[in-house]
Amino acid sequence: MPGKRAWARRCAAQALYQWQLTDQEPSRIAAQFLADQDLGKADPDYFRELLWQIPARVAEIDAVLTPYLDRPITQIDPVECAILRIGGYELLAHPDLSSRIILNEAVELAKVFGAEQGHRFVNGVLDKVARTVRSAEFAAPS
Repeated sequence: MPGKRAWARRCAAQALYQWQLTDQEPSRIAAQFLADQDLGKADPDYFRELLWQIPARVAEIDAVLTPYLDRPITQIDPVECAILRIGGYELLAHPDLSSRIILNEAVELAKVFGAEQGHRFVNGVLDKVARTVRSAEFAAPS
């Protein structure tokens, strides 16, 4: 059974998808989500962090993702884009989380919500981002 952060990511992926399509204020989407969705399994503080910080830092996150995309970010499926942004944000903002965990969580989200091969795309992009922004994690032990 997924943990509270995994559920927060799952809810955040849905909320970020809504934000991307409607351009509504994240606080409004959060209020709707907290009222309409069962967040009992999720870490509500982590959900809020993802929903507020990703839109606030979207230019920074997209700049890290873009070199590894095979097309402009505006042409990426909105579900997969939301998942990539969650993974990109976590790689940048949460050095306390192993990149392996971040990639695994993103792949699992893509399997649930993404297109048939979306999980492979998400894994490929985030693996390259992780090797760049978390190079020390991938350095061979001496």
